[in-house]
Amino acid sequence: MNNANVLMVDEKYQSYPEGIRDKLLSLRQLVIDVSKKIDLPAQVQETINANEPSFVVDGGSPIRIDWKSHTPNQYAMYFQCKTKLVDTFKELYDDTFRFDDDKGIVFTVDDDIATRELAHCISLSLRYHQIKHLPLLGV
Repeated sequence: MNNANVLMVDEKYQSYPEGIRDKLLSLRQLVIDVSKKIDLPAQVQETINANEPSFVVDGGSPIRIDWKSHTPNQYAMYFQCKTKLVDTFKELYDDTFRFDDDKGIVFTVDDDIATRELAHCISLSLRYHQIKHLPLLGV
């Protein structure tokens, strides 16, 4: 990641309210940790897309995280809506997560996040183009 991009990403995280920033930084760290544990063709790159922190990798589907001021007690992890990702997550984890239609997983500030299950969702997204042809993405 070039220096200008690093600065933009850092500035974006600094723009969030402190409590939310900590939540988003935890999601960020989970994406980074998952990406290091799975076999990817390239390193995950973090950037800003649609004014949100975004994680992209060759062969994967982008992941974005964000908080919106009009829903101050919520934050979310978004996935590409033109994929089978969120439908698969709903099939697997409907009792675990709240979903924003076909866009992503929504958390409240009081949630205890099911980290193992969320890590699985992240892994599927980062490997999406390798597994998209498989039923339930190979689960």
